[in-house]
Amino acid sequence: METNIIIKGIRKKDHRIFKAFYDEFYEELVRYAYQYLYDKAYSEDTVQEVFIYIWENADRIRVTTSLKSYVYRMVRNRCLNFLKSLKLTDEGGMLDPDLVVEIEYGIDQIFVSREEEMYNAVLQIVDTLPDKMQVIFRLKYLKNYQYKEIAEELAISVNTVKTQLKRAKAKINESLITVLVLGFLDCF
Repeated sequence: METNIIIKGIRKKDHRIFKAFYDEFYEELVRYAYQYLYDKAYSEDTVQEVFIYIWENADRIRVTTSLKSYVYRMVRNRCLNFLKSLKLTDEGGMLDPDLVVEIEYGIDQIFVSREEEMYNAVLQIVDTLPDKMQVIFRLKYLKNYQYKEIAEELAISVNTVKTQLKRAKAKINESLITVLVLGFLDCF
């Protein structure tokens, strides 16, 4: 969806548009926050606060870049504020918001680029899975089917769906580790 359509919809308190916006960004924003906070619960809380703020203050929001960059920046700033509230000492200047703002565009672009690379790597790994496992994985994670819907469509049990997804995730994780290590070695 386009940034203007999303913002206008949220300003009109359109729950469907907000839910679509939330569903699209929530998980990746939690992962992004986790890179700062190293705590899943705090990361989830931080992202929730950002979405609440956007819902409650949509009339005051002015997005000059992309909405994705805007929400990433909000999450990052809230993470940094949280870390500062813990009174962490920062002798290296890593938490300096002025420094972060100077390099924010580059970091955001690197993060988005890396995320796209990971997504493409996962899709390539999925292509190597056994046929039935591929179909189940794609229905669940690319088409957002529920376990029961997958089971009905493929005429298999819900337990078979769960087992196949568990095996697919294990194979993907195993292969991703190899991809990440090789990617890391390519940097040197």
